[in-house]
Amino acid sequence: MEQQVGSGSLCFKEAPFILSSASVVGTKEGEGPLADEFDCIGADDKFGQDTWEAAESSLQQEALTIALGKAKLAPEDMRYLFAGDLLGQLIASSFGLKSFQIPFFGLYGACSTCGESLALSAMTVAAGYADFVAAVTSSHFASAEKQFRFPLEYANQRPVAATWTVTGSGAFILGKKAKEGQTPLAQITGITTGKIVDYGVKDSMNMGAVMAPAAAELIGQHLADFGRKPKDYDAIITGDLGKVGREILIDLLLKQGTDISSVHEDCGIVIYDNEAQGTGSGGSGCGCSATTLSAHYLPKLASGEWKRILFVPTGALLSTVSFNEGESIPGIAHGIVIEACA
Repeated sequence: MEQQVGSGSLCFKEAPFILSSASVVGTKEGEGPLADEFDCIGADDKFGQDTWEAAESSLQQEALTIALGKAKLAPEDMRYLFAGDLLGQLIASSFGLKSFQIPFFGLYGACSTCGESLALSAMTVAAGYADFVAAVTSSHFASAEKQFRFPLEYANQRPVAATWTVTGSGAFILGKKAKEGQTPLAQITGITTGKIVDYGVKDSMNMGAVMAPAAAELIGQHLADFGRKPKDYDAIITGDLGKVGREILIDLLLKQGTDISSVHEDCGIVIYDNEAQGTGSGGSGCGCSATTLSAHYLPKLASGEWKRILFVPTGALLSTVSFNEGESIPGIAHGIVIEACA
């Protein structure tokens, strides 16, 4: 069976399994509608650490520890670790995961990093390069605000289009097969790798407008490569568009002749009660799609309620340097086909 399909996708001959996952979140996420679904909610957003950055590292460490425990596997069972975050030089990942001593690939796809790590993990397992791999990512509201926008003490007013960076980490263990007596959560049957899409948006407080074009391009490419329609999925789930970005995505795809409105969901919308919690357009950050996939969507596949989803984390590829130099903000999205185990 040919595994390369279309111009940007893979359909795995032997689909790797998601053996386990874990979600660790902060206090605000623990006050939202998914509170009962997360594995761990921090008592405070410092997680016992002295700095926001160290707190984010603790998120990753805890998430991977829980995921390994659920899979009944040890760090030494992992052939590779794919991980990333939003901080410069990926310090949340490198400091948080160094103690596991797993061969490490550091990734940066902005808020799409969960998709990037899952795609590379699935490719590695499907190709026979590893029996077990781990994929981890995180974000933290305070560390992200400190790096990309304003110190929290500045107390700047947030526009309606702004999204709220999720404090959370998601970890996933992938493998060729489960251990005896264990049932995998789901299988990754295919991926579509996104292209960098730049519509010239320069507003760093409107990430939905930045990322929606990349999501539209990815979803269009994916459906063409696999010869599918939106109705072939129980849900097409974007990562971090929020309410503003969702409207743009729906409009862009309608112009291409594709209507996903009946099956579309967005992690940034479901993770918060935006009106009650004051989170603007919704949630964002690497931890948004990762924790929501782990806590909210994978259980629907594991239970058999859903059969197939297209998971599309989205990212805004900016830095403080590029933004301050007046550059536009490109977007990226990655697509992961996740199906219930046969």
